[in-house]
Amino acid sequence: SPQQLNVTSFGVMAVAFITLEAFAGMWINTFIVCVLCTVWIKKKTLNSSEKIMLLLGCSRFWHLCISWVYSFLSIMYHNYLHVHHRLKLLLSIQTFFDCSNFWVPACLCVFYCLKIASFRNRFFIYMKVKIDRMVPWLLLATVLLCLVISSILYEIIDKAQCNNRNFTGQGYFSKVSGKIDDVLFRIYFIYGFGFVTSFMAVISSALLLHFSLWRHKCKMQTNSMKSLSMDVHIKAMKSILSFFIIYSIHFAFLTLTLIPSTTQENPIMLLVYVFLYAFPGVHSLSLIFSNPRLEKTLLRTLSWVKCK
Repeated sequence: SPQQLNVTSFGVMAVAFITLEAFAGMWINTFIVCVLCTVWIKKKTLNSSEKIMLLLGCSRFWHLCISWVYSFLSIMYHNYLHVHHRLKLLLSIQTFFDCSNFWVPACLCVFYCLKIASFRNRFFIYMKVKIDRMVPWLLLATVLLCLVISSILYEIIDKAQCNNRNFTGQGYFSKVSGKIDDVLFRIYFIYGFGFVTSFMAVISSALLLHFSLWRHKCKMQTNSMKSLSMDVHIKAMKSILSFFIIYSIHFAFLTLTLIPSTTQENPIMLLVYVFLYAFPGVHSLSLIFSNPRLEKTLLRTLSWVKCK
């Protein structure tokens, strides 16, 4: 029966960890969305960084939700999931939110780079002045790009099913024929394009911003300026560097999961999936503590819950 439960001890552990991290991440991102929506309703406006964080919170909530559903079904009810239309629909939806989970943080990193870094380049100065007006269009372009990538993936799988009526999830992932090899290559190319370009944007923004802050810190030390201002810049440098390291590890682990030979059940892959599902919640939590409004609301909420 396609609905028959088929699970190993590895699968049970994976589902337990994924469920815990997914629901924790969903709660954290729901908190961000609720606070920012409340501010939006009261003040009728949001600043540019909060607009990006609002879209990031929404996209990560649905990313964790869809990813949890896909992981649960693929582990617990593998045969039931890989019916043609279910596989095609879930993979395309998951691709959309996977791309948004990479591109929206990249937009936030580029925004911080343009707003905080100080360079005398004319193009950089022009972008620094215009970035606030460009943010809505940048977010719209990000959503459209994710839709295009997910639509292309949907068409690739649909054509593969039409050309091979015995096409199944098992055959798709195990590459049983040359045609399916070609399908895998195109899918990996699409994933690679989306992930590598966003990763390069994060690397460039983080390095430029870190260099600018480091140069500014050295200038303040030379001029014997107030230590409080210098402490703020050092804190910003540490925050950017930590985000860059976490993002790089996440990218490396995600690339590892795309290699067919590494998808076997073993403790190392369990740790990989644990980190991948922890990233959206951990990074969103760090964004909360880097935003005074969100941090204040969270601490007030936690103190209220503790009193109850």
